[in-house]
Amino acid sequence: MFMDYFWAFVIGGTLCLIGQLLIDLTKLSPARILVAYVVAGVILGGMGLYAPLVELAGAGATVPLTGFGYLLSDGVQKAVGEKGLLGVFTGGFTAAAAGIAAVVVFALVVTTLFKRGDKMS
Repeated sequence: MFMDYFWAFVIGGTLCLIGQLLIDLTKLSPARILVAYVVAGVILGGMGLYAPLVELAGAGATVPLTGFGYLLSDGVQKAVGEKGLLGVFTGGFTAAAAGIAAVVVFALVVTTLFKRGDKMS
C-alpha cells in the first residue's frame, strides 16, 4: 500500500514538475501547456504507453491533464472496437461523460451561490 502512494506521488509530482519547468523556462502560455498535456496523454494512450503508467501510479497518472487525454484515447479505442468508425466521434465523450457532467453541475452551483463582482486591486 505504501508503494502505491509512493508511485502516485512520484509520477504525479514529475508531471507537475515538467509543467512548472515549461512555464518557467519557456515562453509557452499556461493554456498551451495544458493543451500539450492533454494531447500528450492522447498520444501516449493511443500508443499504449500510458496504460502501464496508470497501472503503476494510479491517481498520480489519472488525475493530471495527461490522464484526461489518456481517458479520451482509451474511450475512443474501446468505442471503435464496439461501434466501428462511429466510435471515433462518440468514444471520448462517453468515457469522459461523468467528469464533464460534474464540471457542468459544479459550475452551475458556484454561479448560483456566488455573485460576480469587480476585483479590487
